[in-house]
Amino acid sequence: MMVQNRNGSRNGTPAYKKIQNVIRKRIEGGQLKIGDAVDSERELAKIHSVSLMTARHALAGLEREGIVERRRGSGTFVAPPKIHFNKLMSYTEHMSSRGLAPRTRVLSSKLIEHQLEIAARLGLPAASHLVKIDRLRLTGDDPFALETCYLPAPEFAGLTSAPLGKASLFGTLQHDYGVELAYADEEVDATPADAHNAELLAVPRGAPLLRIRQVIYSTKGKAVIYGVGFYRSERHTLFIRRFR
Repeated sequence: MMVQNRNGSRNGTPAYKKIQNVIRKRIEGGQLKIGDAVDSERELAKIHSVSLMTARHALAGLEREGIVERRRGSGTFVAPPKIHFNKLMSYTEHMSSRGLAPRTRVLSSKLIEHQLEIAARLGLPAASHLVKIDRLRLTGDDPFALETCYLPAPEFAGLTSAPLGKASLFGTLQHDYGVELAYADEEVDATPADAHNAELLAVPRGAPLLRIRQVIYSTKGKAVIYGVGFYRSERHTLFIRRFR
């Protein structure tokens, strides 16, 4: 016998979570795609035999997670996915954690020199040779981010020929070079999209972008990567926990 209590729980599992899981599985399975309408509160209440309040609670939770979005007077729809920056993860790890299929287009991968500011951020002499990797990050055909990474060339020159369109840079550093990344110091600000970024990210020129500049360190405390990323602001959320 299945028992439902006043909180909408069945056999110890809250009914609103069951509704959320059903919707998530439909999205992950491709039955619901970005922009598709999700059943209304009344429809969900009827389908799952729960109160209207329980159905509303389920949708509100999915909305807070950025999985669905409510449009006043229109209904609830599957939201474009957002990436939450609350942990040092590669783009591949971020996307996979959201149940999305990541895709990367390597725009260029080459050796450069005489980049004084970048060398300084990596704690290198001004004339140091660097590896520069430009990548466009996508899900499906939808561009998410434009990222440029710089690394010391004497240690990582082989990266210019690495298949980074298919492999994670973080994973490549760990598996091929024995470098394990530990933490990053980041600077975050907003900047308008210039002509180059606007074209690649499919946004209007001047649209607000989230810019993140970071120095990523290994477990040995050595600066390994200096990265500059431009992210579509409507697709990314920076999560910060503060302590006192």
